[in-house]
Amino acid sequence: VLHYPLRRQRQMCIRDRVSTQSTGLLLHLEHISTMDERESYVYTAKLAEQAERYQEMVDAVKHVAQLGAELSVDERNLFSVAYKNVIGSRRAAWRIISSIEAKEVERNESEAKIKKVKQYKEKVEAELNEICNDILSVLDNHLISKVSSSESKIFYLKMKGDYLRYMAEYSTGDARKSAADKALAAYSQAMDVAKSDMLATNPIRLGLALNFSVFHYEIMNAHDDACKLAKQAFDDAISDLDKLTDDSYKETTLILQLIRENLSLWTSNKGGDDDDGDDDED
Repeated sequence: VLHYPLRRQRQMCIRDRVSTQSTGLLLHLEHISTMDERESYVYTAKLAEQAERYQEMVDAVKHVAQLGAELSVDERNLFSVAYKNVIGSRRAAWRIISSIEAKEVERNESEAKIKKVKQYKEKVEAELNEICNDILSVLDNHLISKVSSSESKIFYLKMKGDYLRYMAEYSTGDARKSAADKALAAYSQAMDVAKSDMLATNPIRLGLALNFSVFHYEIMNAHDDACKLAKQAFDDAISDLDKLTDDSYKETTLILQLIRENLSLWTSNKGGDDDDGDDDED
């Protein structure tokens, strides 16, 4: 047995204590660093939203999603708002350019003008494609696989269906069919879970029904299915209004109003297009 002088024993004990404390401190600092990083990105997203700099908001919320932990309700809503604003302006631009293209063709304008419009539309479509592929990648690789609640699963599957629907709007041929088939699968899966685990008055379930019915009407051209789905969601919610909580009353009644307006439009004008019913209710 080795016997060290008392002074040396004391020094060794101090070194061991410092080593243990340093390890604990490093672990604590790493924890704080992770939390600070997350909070920093969330704050940046909120700041960018207020400044209406939505691409920077997307960059921030994407970082939060990629950190690995499940998103809170607040973070989840920030994620939805960021991408919706980035995609919304492009969808509106695409519709305007498509309308101009149709008018130019109808007026027999020069090939040079028509070609210019087509090229501009293709540029917007490339931007739409980039945004949709980006969010679909984040949803599949970082969010849907990590959900622990039915509400989050429905929320993300609905988002997946929405962005696949947007892809189907501007795509043609096999690309449109592929996007539509995948959107149908995502919406259907979300609806199955919603019917099983959510009240009919839940705003997320109603928003899903609203967008799913618009998908049937606009993308699948299945007008009867769209009306049937929307009416069923509306009737089920009305019959359960006594279970509606004060917290969700305003949002629920707003979505019910949108569903009713769509039904009124679809039943009165079979050939009409719905420009408002495809808004997300996140």
